Amino acid sequence: MQAQDPGGAHATRDCTTAHIVYMGLCLINNIIAVANMLLGASAAITALTGIHIIAATFLLPVGVVLYTFVGGIKATYEPTNEFPIVPVPDRPRFLTDYFHTFTILIIACFFTIKAFTIPEIGSIGHLWELVAEASKMDTSFFVKAFAASPSAVVPSYVIGGIAYFAVPWCLGTLMSFVAIGLENQPRFPTFPRRMSTAEVSGGLVLPYAAITIAGKGGAAGILIITFMAVTSTLSAQVIAVSSILSFDIYRTYFNKHASDRDVIRWSHYGVVIFGVFSAAFSTLLHYVGVDLGWTLYILGVLTCPGIFPTSFTILYRRQNALAAIASPLLGMATGLAVWLGSAKAMYGTVTVASTGQILPCVYGTVASAFSPLPYTLLLSTFHPQNYDWADFRREKLAFGSPEGDGTATDAVIERELYETPGRSGSQPHLERWARIAAYWSVATFVGHWVLWPLPMYAAKYVFSRRFFEAWLTVAIVWIWGAMLVAGFFPLVGGRRQFAAVWRALRHGGKGEAGMQSPESGVGSVTPVEVVEKVEGKE
Repeated sequence: MQAQDPGGAHATRDCTTAHIVYMGLCLINNIIAVANMLLGASAAITALTGIHIIAATFLLPVGVVLYTFVGGIKATYEPTNEFPIVPVPDRPRFLTDYFHTFTILIIACFFTIKAFTIPEIGSIGHLWELVAEASKMDTSFFVKAFAASPSAVVPSYVIGGIAYFAVPWCLGTLMSFVAIGLENQPRFPTFPRRMSTAEVSGGLVLPYAAITIAGKGGAAGILIITFMAVTSTLSAQVIAVSSILSFDIYRTYFNKHASDRDVIRWSHYGVVIFGVFSAAFSTLLHYVGVDLGWTLYILGVLTCPGIFPTSFTILYRRQNALAAIASPLLGMATGLAVWLGSAKAMYGTVTVASTGQILPCVYGTVASAFSPLPYTLLLSTFHPQNYDWADFRREKLAFGSPEGDGTATDAVIERELYETPGRSGSQPHLERWARIAAYWSVATFVGHWVLWPLPMYAAKYVFSRRFFEAWLTVAIVWIWGAMLVAGFFPLVGGRRQFAAVWRALRHGGKGEAGMQSPESGVGSVTPVEVVEKVEGKE
């Protein structure tokens, strides 16, 4: 069984240069995102435990690399019978992420109750009084506090996206106001001094507030949240980079005939290499004065240029190779120029401090995200490609059989897509859920990020006591609802996976239908059938 070139949409439709450009964009996104996590997590752990920040920076990836190397990598590569390595639901990682998320939300909900049990706060109304004394009741502070089967995936992402909003909203609002209101109290960790700008930018408001309201228990809770969040999220980033290194680089440009064993070996290399590199890169950023706030604000400038060109690759047949290649590069150059130019114009100098301010980063992100749109439309006007979408269906899977040319497999996939419209995974089925996902994406963005906060921010609305009480009450109810959804919705939707894990444990981990080892020689299944059998469908 040999691996076929996965290529991607850009390698398929455009050219090798486009593939390299978008590979670079993906790597930049993962590198900055991981650095952001490590800088924030290591600063929090240092503040809570006293461990040296560089030691925390290197120790965090060690656990993630071991977790990913041993089990998490199966989320990318899982051996089956007909297809030795295909992406299928990874049950151990599903369970791990489930328990991590549920635990994080339980602790977050604990803080929403514990905050009002200490005598210095007592109630939401008294918290308003404490914060009002600090003259911080404006919405700009709230803004600054933000630090498989389609029928299953789309509802899960919709519900998860709505539920997730409660985490930064509730914790960002409640814990930052707790910190402001009690900063002048003896129980606050920095008393009698106030928090420094570096501490706020480094993400230490949440740990300090947790210690203030719950003492050592609060510190332990934040440590658990930090470890679990970093483990799950960083593992996903490491897996993404390892797949780029193994498939998009090694398999595509160095060894086109690599065996499955070769690909998995290079995936393991990628996990280790990226773990070491991310820790070293985060250490470099720390020593040049870059912290969580800076990387969080600059993230959009570096990661947004590929939004429109990537979307047009699968939605706009007239986009040509030059537009696909040049527009994200021009967009990034535009975003960087606007970002640095705004910092210079507004603050008179270009330094880490000035480039980390909110407005230069906002202007740079907007320019980086939207400037590729006119670039790609303009460049596509002169020599439109008029791409034939049917070419995508003629591309081979990432892995195929060496005994044939893949014609039989392609015929099976074609039949599943077009001759059985009611089947999960058929083209009409996919198109229906794609429309639902698109509508919800637009509605969620407009509701959460435009209609709700921006009018209040633009009007410089000042919270009254009654409005603040209602605001915080809704936030607390929302995060409790998120905990219930995250805790029990997966139990219902993933009941077949839980049953499969239980059966595997009872039988010593023996395979299930459709998941036999390659040596068993039993049956012949397609990737769609593999996923359906794993999920318990017939």
